[in-house]
Amino acid sequence: MNGSGARRYRITHHTTYDYDDEVTDSYGLVFSRPRELPGQHVREHTLWTDPGHADLGEHRDSEGNVATYFHVTEPHRRLTVSAVSLVDCVAQPLPEEATGLSWEDARPEVRRDRPDAALAWEYAVASPLVELVDDAARYAATSLTPGRPLVEAVLEVVARMHREFEYRPGSTTVTTRVREVYRARRGVCQDFAHALIAGLRAHGLAARYVSGYLETDPPPGGERLVGADATHAWVQVWMPGAGWLSVDPTNDGTTGDRHVTVAWGRDYADVPPVKGVIFTEAETSSMTVTVDVAPVG
Repeated sequence: MNGSGARRYRITHHTTYDYDDEVTDSYGLVFSRPRELPGQHVREHTLWTDPGHADLGEHRDSEGNVATYFHVTEPHRRLTVSAVSLVDCVAQPLPEEATGLSWEDARPEVRRDRPDAALAWEYAVASPLVELVDDAARYAATSLTPGRPLVEAVLEVVARMHREFEYRPGSTTVTTRVREVYRARRGVCQDFAHALIAGLRAHGLAARYVSGYLETDPPPGGERLVGADATHAWVQVWMPGAGWLSVDPTNDGTTGDRHVTVAWGRDYADVPPVKGVIFTEAETSSMTVTVDVAPVG
């Protein structure tokens, strides 16, 4: 990708674990390398651990996400996993094919003629963290009226959620269920993504969870977006013959050149920033995360 019209970001992500006893072995899997996509090019990416790793490697999962594996064998009470990426992003226009598509015609079950429908199927059913509860179905139904264009309907659900749900850090955890989010009407970007996905899937649409980053500093004269000091989450909705519609319910609208995509899956459990196994007698631990997405140039 050439520099014309592109925004360049240096993304720094540190995750630190502290334990009350010595850890002898730590195995981890990290989703931190941004994807290569139309409109997104990764110029550099580096990942390291402190203490240093005895083994480190990368592999692509079934969705094409890049996961980094590490193994730390030096005894430690603190482990820091750090990643730095340099990424170019260009906003992508909505394909013309998507504008006249009704939401009913965008469901994989009625578009079996499409070669990509089989890939969309897994995103149209329940998953471990996305239960298709009645609350979600009723909420989405208000906007998914008969014959309504898909893009228009989805953006209305996004706008309603942004208006009616409160962004409140610390009010939920990674295990909070969709039912709880709808009843409390509050949470963070991960919760809003799960809630939106549940509502759309409840009506047969294919929607996937996207993990990534959001620019920390606003452009001159612009407003700072919510969720910029940590990893961010949003949603992509399948549009037969036109790709995926990418929307951010936390910030009310489609995504653009301030969003950096790392990975996607059925829900958060498929693509957490870091997960792993440790060998220790420690009884307590804590985790600290710092993220900075800084424009370059």
